[in-house]
Amino acid sequence: MTHFSRDFEAELRELRGNLLAMGARCERAVSEAVTAFAERDQGRADDVSALDERIDRDEIEIDELALRILALRQPVADDLRFITTALKFVTDLERIGDEAKNIAERVGEVAICKQLPPHPEIATMSEMALAMLRESLDAFVARDADRAEAMLARDAEVDALYGQLLRRMFVWMREHPEAIPVAQSVASVGRYLERVGDHATNLAEHVVFMVRGDNVRHRRGAAR
Repeated sequence: MTHFSRDFEAELRELRGNLLAMGARCERAVSEAVTAFAERDQGRADDVSALDERIDRDEIEIDELALRILALRQPVADDLRFITTALKFVTDLERIGDEAKNIAERVGEVAICKQLPPHPEIATMSEMALAMLRESLDAFVARDADRAEAMLARDAEVDALYGQLLRRMFVWMREHPEAIPVAQSVASVGRYLERVGDHATNLAEHVVFMVRGDNVRHRRGAAR
């Protein structure tokens, strides 16, 4: 029994460590993608695509590990919630990787443009979305539901900035009809960052469920 327990704890530590490594790669992918867009750096954008492929492999490997633990160890209570949360976590992390790749793919569209529309919201949205991701991961490590729940309100701030960016792009497109495609690319980057914020919010909600068994997603949905 002691040997069984020791092996089980080692598997749980491996699962937790793999999730955090995947989260760190997602954070790096978003940061690199936004930098690639700001600097119109195609080489850096290509690096993001390669990083997204590694994140996709992370999802597969973590899913396999979590399902193997469920099948062999038949966990209950807190351990069961942790493992089921891990399966949800990887889905949102993988999608964050996809959004980073989407941002990187816009680099080629703006690289040939002499001038981009002003887009100060992009940098702020990036900082906020990355902070939300880090906070969700830290709350996961600390098993801190209060910290995770406190972060949930930030999503509305990212949404508001996205709305502000869209209004700015609409004005630019009316005044510069020849530059509509590049304005659409800038708006797309804002949309991808807004989605990163959404996924970071999902992560925080997963943490609350893992710690308390409280599904705040449905409660927040009803409030909206």
